[in-house]
Parts: sequence; structure tokens; C-alpha cells
Amino acid sequence: MKKSVWLPALIAPVVVAGAVAAPALANAAAPPVAGEHPTAAAVIASIADSSDAQYSGKLAQTSDLGLPELPTGSGGSSLEGDASDALGLLTAPHTARVYVDGATKQRVQVTEQLAERDVVRNGSTVWTWDSEERAATKVTLPSRSAETPGSGTTTPGDVAERAIDAITPTTEVSKPVATSVAGHDAWLLTLSPKSSDTLVGTVQLAVDQQTGLPLRASVTAAGKDDPAFQVGFTSLSYGAPAARLFAFTPPSGADVTTKDLSDADPGTHGNGSGHGVADHGATVTGSGWDTVVALPAGTADQTGLGSDASGLLDQLTTAVDGGRALQTSLVSVYLADDGRVLAGAVPVATLVAAAK
Repeated sequence: MKKSVWLPALIAPVVVAGAVAAPALANAAAPPVAGEHPTAAAVIASIADSSDAQYSGKLAQTSDLGLPELPTGSGGSSLEGDASDALGLLTAPHTARVYVDGATKQRVQVTEQLAERDVVRNGSTVWTWDSEERAATKVTLPSRSAETPGSGTTTPGDVAERAIDAITPTTEVSKPVATSVAGHDAWLLTLSPKSSDTLVGTVQLAVDQQTGLPLRASVTAAGKDDPAFQVGFTSLSYGAPAARLFAFTPPSGADVTTKDLSDADPGTHGNGSGHGVADHGATVTGSGWDTVVALPAGTADQTGLGSDASGLLDQLTTAVDGGRALQTSLVSVYLADDGRVLAGAVPVATLVAAAK
């Protein structure tokens, strides 16, 4: 796998997740009762109730990770388009239209400079469309798959899922505080790592009081006051979106690619959201917020990289003992000379030590 592919694939999920691969929260708390002030466990449990939600809305994402702002769209450079777009969407503020009708009908639209990119899921069929490149991809998912290939846009639900997975005895969870997001009453939770070795200071989740839908999520670096990453709804309306929004036909003359994953294990196929990182032989060390994910030798092989990709890596990384490294305000990535890649919400020095 080329660096231009895996670099954003590692950075994006680690940043928004709090950079951990920890045991999931195990509780069976009852959902909040209307009119009563709920416990944190009850608010977290209510998120599961939103899996069948129907709604339309507009998301806004901002980030201040200490990375240079990169444009989305590869425009024919030697960088793979999806990777370039993912990194651009991570570093640049953007908005997206989101339409959801339960767990298997979703549409995400990102519009920028007279171009539009869409991810449309209807059952086991997923279409992606890039109007600038006039390229469409049709993916057939496993029948049991609950995952939709990533659009490059993160939702509050994505952050909530990963942050909840990080709740262990090493995390403090605040009592819910009433707030409002996009005109909807919500409960605000603050998750604070107890570890002093992580780059993450807090993760905040705003959860709709009535539906359990995550409405806003933010991640703040340790020692900072303002979020390094935030995504949330600026408008939201409940109700089933029009059925036509989940139908897609490639325009005449479009370059169409097909991928059939129907026979794949739904738990192992890559989806662009980070869940497939273990497919590449990843190993995990540490626990909770100090977790380090390592990909095997050969992952960072630079053979075949064009000048654009190599230039991007030189721009984003610095030389360290035994390789090169990138450290944002929330996550570090270490590229060992032997081709291994290590990442985590920890200082670079921790990754270098873990590689020895």
C-alpha cells in the first residue's frame, strides 16, 4: 500500500476517535426518561436508538490540527484521488448535506467550487460520484454489512461511536449538561482521559434528548481550550427524505468502476472509515488512550511514489530517530525506515520507543 493511500486512512479515524482502540462500553442502561435528568450511561445508551433515524441536515466541520490546509481533489496528480481528498477534507473546513433513512439508506453530498462529490447507499449498493473527474464507482456490499464506505466526511455519530469505544476505567465521563444544537435540545457529555501520556484532552458529544442522535462532536487537544476538530449539524429536520435521493444513475459519458464485495466478510472489508485497518496486519499495543497501532514492514514502501506524493510526505513529516514522523495536535504517525507505520494519540517519542 502506498503512503499516499494509508496516511489519511490512518490520520482521519485516529484524530476523530481520540486515537484509541479500546474495549467497548459494556452497560445496559435504560434510555433517558422524558422530563428527567439522565445519567451519562443512559445518554450513551440512547445513541443506539438512533440507528434507524430518518432525517436530513447540513453538517459543518472545522479542524485546527497543525497540518497545512490542503485542497481536496487530486486533479490528476500522482496522489491517489481518494487519499488526497480525505486529507484535504480533514485539514480544510467544509460543509456537507446528509440524508438518512435508517441504517441502509444514506446520501452525503459535498459541494465545492462548482464540483460535487456524492456517496449514495441504497441497501447493499453504494455509488460514489465525483463530478469534477466525472468518475463513478459502484460497490456491492456484503448482505450483512452495516458499514457504508466512507465519503471523506465525518459525522458526529462517527466520533461518538469511536469515543464510546474508548470508554474504559481510564476515562472520566461528566454528568450530562443541557444544551442546544441546530434548534434541538441535547445532552452534552465530556469524556476526559485520565492518562497524562495522550495528546487528547477531552471529547465532547452532544446527543439529541429525544432521539439519541449525536448532533455535534468535538475533540480538544491536551492543554488547549479550543477544539482541534469539530463536526456538527447546523440544520436538521427529522422525517424520511425523498426516495429519489437514494437512487443514482451515472451521467452519460461517466467513467464507471464496479467493485463486488458481496462475498467478503463484512467485518473485514475496508470502508474508508478506519475500521478496515486491521486488514493490513495491524497490531495493537497499550490500552485506552495510550494505544499504539502498528502496521507491518512494507506498509511504508515508497517505491513507485510520484514526485507529488513524495513532496506531500516531505511537507507533512520531519526526520526522527529511525524514520520520519508527523505529529498533529491530536495524533502522531511514525514511518520507520524498515517500512513499519505506527500511529496513536501519543507523542512521537512514544511511537519511536514502541517501534524498538
